[in-house]
Amino acid sequence: MEVHHLRTLRELRDRGSVTAVAQALHLSPSAVSQQLASLQRGIQIPLTEQRGRVLVLTPAGERLADAGSEVLESLARAENSVPEYLLARREPVSVTAFHSAGLAWFPALIASSLSDSDGPMVRCRDEDVSINGFVDLVGDHDVVIAHRPLASDPWPTRRVHVTPVLQEPIDLAIPREHPLAKHETVSLADLVGETWVAAHEGFALEPLIVQAMFATAGTPLKITHRVNEFNLVAAIIAETRTVGLLPRYTGLIPYFREDVVLRPIKGLVLGRHIDILTRPEARTRVSTRTVIDRITKIAEETRRLSEGKLERRLPS
Repeated sequence: MEVHHLRTLRELRDRGSVTAVAQALHLSPSAVSQQLASLQRGIQIPLTEQRGRVLVLTPAGERLADAGSEVLESLARAENSVPEYLLARREPVSVTAFHSAGLAWFPALIASSLSDSDGPMVRCRDEDVSINGFVDLVGDHDVVIAHRPLASDPWPTRRVHVTPVLQEPIDLAIPREHPLAKHETVSLADLVGETWVAAHEGFALEPLIVQAMFATAGTPLKITHRVNEFNLVAAIIAETRTVGLLPRYTGLIPYFREDVVLRPIKGLVLGRHIDILTRPEARTRVSTRTVIDRITKIAEETRRLSEGKLERRLPS
């Protein structure tokens, strides 16, 4: 039993003739008759009968036309609910991010949501996953803030829609009292013999510098501590002569900026892409696009503030 067959039966009930139904549905009279015949094949008793030259509904046809009207009404509600859902600005949006992006951007994102009585409500969650794990998160969250190294393969666009947010440099993090803090940049040769705190194996911050250090200085990194959480990394560096790597815009919260400084490593391009991953259908919602726009604006503001502070703190 096809929906369009039920619609044709209802139109015959309401309009009284095959010709009128054909005109209303922009069909030929023979096409209307074929649809009624197709519907009749699935029903054991006649739905229509000929009265003179006019085809009319039998009592069974009237009953089915009434039921069909209810089906069509329910279908219309279902169809209308989709655009209403897609256009609803207040629909909640679930957002997940890796730790440093969550720390840098979640407070402003939540505050903007709370201050906009007509906008979407966000539900934020942090996730500490390896690079390969971000794509899988789109099945559970509307918006996934993800990162990958500069030289890595792009995200699989057959599975996710990608919105670039920013390209974030990764700098050397050292105690403010360290002799190298007086320099605008630091060379790999300057770092021979330093004790390092680095990310866990399988996470993406240190492999490039490990390789570059060995190739340039012939010396492997002395990695003593393995820590993923950047606040803990900064706390260790602030209290010891340990050095490490931190992202320039999202890796150092204000609490540690007096004790830890960031310096680019000369001749070495370290960084990561930060992107927003979504399922294509999630992005069709106005509420999701609103949240994506807010995240990108917050990220850009964070970048500008960080660059301004870095310029003011570099030695003259």
